[in-house]
Amino acid sequence: MTDTMTGGCQCGRVRYAAAIANDEAYVCHCGMCRRATGGISIAFKQVALADVTWTATSPDYYQSSPIARRPFCKVCGTPLGFQFLDGDAMDLTVGSFDDPTRFRPTSHFSIETALPAWMDVSHLPGTRLDEHAPVADRWKKALGKLPD
Repeated sequence: MTDTMTGGCQCGRVRYAAAIANDEAYVCHCGMCRRATGGISIAFKQVALADVTWTATSPDYYQSSPIARRPFCKVCGTPLGFQFLDGDAMDLTVGSFDDPTRFRPTSHFSIETALPAWMDVSHLPGTRLDEHAPVADRWKKALGKLPD
């Protein structure tokens, strides 16, 4: 079943709606994605270009290589995806969806450049935001509550 899912950048300037037919997503480990996002890898959901509608301001684009460009918001800097210049599909960043919980990773790409120490961090201890007073108190002072 195809659903319409929405997403956008952190500041809300760039928004999209995308027709999503399945929950499959992938993780890219290439050096270009690491540098473009500042992360150790990036999770993407591939969609047909025809299935994406920019509903507010269209994104800005950075041509990150001779073969591809990346949509982003020039105001807040949120990376929104990846698109080959000659393709009919694009990859939207899983984290930019309003509700990314639907997606599940089904594969890795550019595994030869993955950072092995970061491949499985499920064994590490975790802390909830509401349990970390120095940060939680800042949010409460600024917003009167913790962020959503």
